Amino acid sequence: MRRGSKVLGSHIDATTWDEALSRIVKWADQHQSRYVTLCNVHSVVTANQDALFHSVIAGADLALPDGAPVAWSMRKDGFPEQQRLSGPELMCRYLAEAEKIGQSVFFYGSSESTLVRLRDKIKEKFPALNVAGAVSPPFRELSAEEDQAYVDQINQSGAHVVFVSLGCPKQEAWMAAHRGRIRAVMIGVGAAFDYHAGTIQRAPVWMQKAGLEWFHRLCSEPRRLFKRYAVTNSVFVFHSVRHMLLGTSKPKAKSRRR
Repeated sequence: MRRGSKVLGSHIDATTWDEALSRIVKWADQHQSRYVTLCNVHSVVTANQDALFHSVIAGADLALPDGAPVAWSMRKDGFPEQQRLSGPELMCRYLAEAEKIGQSVFFYGSSESTLVRLRDKIKEKFPALNVAGAVSPPFRELSAEEDQAYVDQINQSGAHVVFVSLGCPKQEAWMAAHRGRIRAVMIGVGAAFDYHAGTIQRAPVWMQKAGLEWFHRLCSEPRRLFKRYAVTNSVFVFHSVRHMLLGTSKPKAKSRRR
């Protein structure tokens, strides 16, 4: 049974850190082919405007509130204790648990240089962790043969969890397309590889808690991110204000079976 609410039409799971990690560890232990999405403002706005991406989020085995505004929306919609469960933090917490219980991980995405630094940093922090492999795929559409070769590499590695860093919405679409093919739990973590590798500086904790991490990222990469944030944040704010002023009905918080 899944508890959650709709944020701009997308079901987001209401859960705690312990509950989310417990599900992932259980699925991973059985090598179940599952995928987990980390949903921020960009995710839910994109899903609201793109039916195909909406179906990808709806099909996730776990859709977590990554982004303070998404968590805030859920608090107003019947889950007052809901925390933000961010991708970088989820990755770090799972790696600590995986090291302790002996599960292995695979990293798929980002650049080769970032993956090298990421593995070095992780080795320092989690020396006993089993990193089954890492792949930086080409920044283009893969042929069927290339894609199958990566699938075979991941499966043959025996990884329990595959962290995917291809950027939204590409990583979510990739995970949805590979459920049933990859025998592991896939988790889309966006820029988490860069944060943990140290190639991008994460926002201070006070900005994260205040819901201003997006602003820190915008200041760090203005050319790449200006259009995204100008559009998605404006749409999210518009819908939120419209709901408050006009009393537009929102779907009531509900559970759904999986």
